[in-house]
Amino acid sequence: MQKIYFGMGCFWKPEEQFKNIKGILATEVGYAGGYKSKVTYEEVCQGNTGHAEVIKLSFDTNIISIEKILELFFKLHDPTQKDMQFPDVGTQYRSEIFYENDEQRDLAVKIKDKFNKIYNNKIETNISPIKNYCKAEEYHQKYIEKNQR
Repeated sequence: MQKIYFGMGCFWKPEEQFKNIKGILATEVGYAGGYKSKVTYEEVCQGNTGHAEVIKLSFDTNIISIEKILELFFKLHDPTQKDMQFPDVGTQYRSEIFYENDEQRDLAVKIKDKFNKIYNNKIETNISPIKNYCKAEEYHQKYIEKNQR
């Protein structure tokens, strides 16, 4: 099992988008890339912790490839928006891939380059090693699923 972390704007929608894809074993929303090891939603919303709202994906590479997951990342949000995903604005909503190893980094760069050609070099997605990930508060986990009517 591998893990990868995606900043794609507000983390509720990506969790809903990825949770039923074959090969995705688990999803969890949280915060990553900032200056502190533990933060709260309120702190992240202030925009000065350096964290992004992220979806953590645990997946089985025997069922789904990292390449496929990375392609879905670029297709399921607008990677050309800087520090936002409409209507959410702020650095915590940036487009970012947080990787755990060199293979993930290399594939992220390769897939980003592929999509950058499609988007006429307008991709704003950052690619960074995972740092200071912490799980979001329980009320954020599976938020859309819990709040459907």
